[in-house]
Amino acid sequence: MEANEVQEFAKQMKESGEGGESLRSISLGISILAVLVAMVTVLGHRSHTEAVLMQSKAGDQWNEYQAKKIRMDNLSVDVDLLALQPSKDASAVAAKTKEYQAHIEKWKADLAEEQEKAREFEREVTRAEAKAARYDLGEALLQIAVVLCSITLFTRRRAYFLLGLSLGIAGIIVAASALLVS
Repeated sequence: MEANEVQEFAKQMKESGEGGESLRSISLGISILAVLVAMVTVLGHRSHTEAVLMQSKAGDQWNEYQAKKIRMDNLSVDVDLLALQPSKDASAVAAKTKEYQAHIEKWKADLAEEQEKAREFEREVTRAEAKAARYDLGEALLQIAVVLCSITLFTRRRAYFLLGLSLGIAGIIVAASALLVS
């Protein structure tokens, strides 16, 4: 803006009855909304990152479950094969079968534990995604609020400012509701 345009703008403001105080309060409101947008955006990004990390951990946990399951199944086949093969030392076969059966029983308990860990990570993914969705909606509402309040500076109509503030409050409430997700 040129110097003469600034003076002309100030003159128009005085003529229309809009004082500098009103513009300052609108500008302050826009600034506060912009800061809130930035904060909610960061919280949303962190929630998305948390969801991705938890999904990775869940995948790793399911891989560990699958590896133990395969080892257990292979050992079960070995036990079956030992029973079918003829042997000169039946006591050695019985001892080995007993050893393998003990491993199988231990792995059965481990499998239940691994499965529960993986499901817990999946629940964490769902929780983080729900939080992120609320932050995203709150961010969108706050961004719309900033735009509407900015329109007030051009149109000089307070209705845009009030609507913007209303949407800003709604955005804050939605974003804050992410803290209630459990």
